[in-house]
Amino acid sequence: MIIDITEIMDLIPHRYPFLLVDRVLKIDPNKSITGIKNVTVNEPQFTGHFPARPVMPGVLMVEAMAQLAAILVAKSLGSTKNKEVFLMAIENAKFRRIVQPGDIMHIHAVIDQQRANVWKFSSTVTVEGEIAAESKFTAMIKDK
Repeated sequence: MIIDITEIMDLIPHRYPFLLVDRVLKIDPNKSITGIKNVTVNEPQFTGHFPARPVMPGVLMVEAMAQLAAILVAKSLGSTKNKEVFLMAIENAKFRRIVQPGDIMHIHAVIDQQRANVWKFSSTVTVEGEIAAESKFTAMIKDK
């Protein structure tokens, strides 16, 4: 099931310039999700990181992974309209490849564990089949 940007904006509260998932390519609710982020030179982070050689900040790659996981939570629960997803912990974040304008980040997240309102994920970002970033993280779902 493909999820376009319009539906993504219905599922998570993030907006430009902090919306870091452009499209969901595949989703298996309660299991895993794959999406993309098209990295463009016009994004505001590249004015300072770094002007002579723009590089996608690692923290934004982790944020993209977390946003994709929040979409997976929303689809797994049926809706998160009356709920908020909070990032609780980031573990073992590793950055293995530079991501720069023109790259397409392929983001993949898997639910490792879910107990009550606490969800644990493993996630990767790949570019051209090469791992650019990976992380494990924990999120909490709370009523608004």
